[in-house]
Amino acid sequence: MNFTAIDFETANGKRNSACSLGLVRVENGIIVESKDWLISPPEMYFHPMNISIHGITEEDVMNEPSFNYIWEEVEEYLKDEMVIAHNASFDVSVLRACLETYGIAFPNFDYMCTVQISKNIWPNMPNHKLNTLAHIFDIPLKHHDALEDTLACAKIAIKACGVMNSTNLLQLANEISITPGKLYNKGYRAPKKIK
Repeated sequence: MNFTAIDFETANGKRNSACSLGLVRVENGIIVESKDWLISPPEMYFHPMNISIHGITEEDVMNEPSFNYIWEEVEEYLKDEMVIAHNASFDVSVLRACLETYGIAFPNFDYMCTVQISKNIWPNMPNHKLNTLAHIFDIPLKHHDALEDTLACAKIAIKACGVMNSTNLLQLANEISITPGKLYNKGYRAPKKIK
């Protein structure tokens, strides 16, 4: 079971305003590496609502690299891999917007969403928010810290595979009738439930 989990936080309502990225690498079902970056967004405007969610301010990132300077390192963990995120539609859209902003070609990878996975495996949860699932599964979480969110997401995916006796996320997708999403050079395709 090999995959990379990601989580972005944004400075404002624009998808290209990534100000933090958490990344966790899982190999053979074990978390082997975790990294996070503060990112200087292209427009240095932090909306008060976003600050209230993640606590990151303009002062925190003003001396940090912009996304294009960290991309080469990040790409090594994503290209040709299975990538997961909790509410992947948001995180993948942030990634796409950042790449487009700097004229960087999309990498190729498959991706899945732990919200979608958890709704299929645990339909009777009060909700499928990351903090709710982390609490129920006794996963430590400082919510909206990009690295903490990514670690929780990875642990939920590992737990889901365990519950379904799946040896990897593609097998899990097949078990719960989901077609993984795909990011590729010319665009993307969102994960879909197979009718």
